[in-house]
Amino acid sequence: MSVKDNLQKLESRIGKACERTGRSADDVHIVAVTKYVSIERAKEAVQAGIGHLGENRLEGAMEKYEAIGSGAEWHFIGSLQSRKVKEMIHAYSYVHSLDRTSLAKEINKRASEGQKMKCFVQVNVSGEESKSGIKPDEVMDFVLSMEKYPAVEIIGLMTMAPYAENPEEVRHYFKHLRELRDKVKDKKLPYAPCTELSMGMSNDFEVAVEEGATYIRIGSILVGE
Repeated sequence: MSVKDNLQKLESRIGKACERTGRSADDVHIVAVTKYVSIERAKEAVQAGIGHLGENRLEGAMEKYEAIGSGAEWHFIGSLQSRKVKEMIHAYSYVHSLDRTSLAKEINKRASEGQKMKCFVQVNVSGEESKSGIKPDEVMDFVLSMEKYPAVEIIGLMTMAPYAENPEEVRHYFKHLRELRDKVKDKKLPYAPCTELSMGMSNDFEVAVEEGATYIRIGSILVGE
């Protein structure tokens, strides 16, 4: 299947999920997860009209960036090692995995003058040991501590729900992240507007959209494995 055909089906499903909850589909941004596909397939995604590409390894990702460049906005969606920041900071606009002060410090150190990295704080809502992210009850203190890093802009929160055959089983995780986001947003912090929610993947994005996702990370059903 072409990416264009897959995108049409995906947008239809997003539209229906938005209708069910009175949202506008324009508020939901699709991040095509291209980490497992070729440069040609990533280019096809951009040509189909997808403006956001997500990668989680710099190996291979920078080759895609050199081939596609500013044709898309680039999202780093995996665990980011502090020592890798200097390699990615010029290419990426978004980091979905801010989960420690040392990473914020490195982003701030490596950013060019006036540059702001749009960051999602990764929250381990499910409490699984296999997943990265800070604990839900640590979110507010962590966000407040980010004020001293002017290159870091906290635009929202991100989580990965456990895999479930029935997505309804993970709805409460998405709802919890939204409630945490709202608490930060209500603080009206200039460095942490926290209006966004990065949650939902190929198997559970409709439930995530119903619970307020503004960025969904879609791989297999859009660009393939």
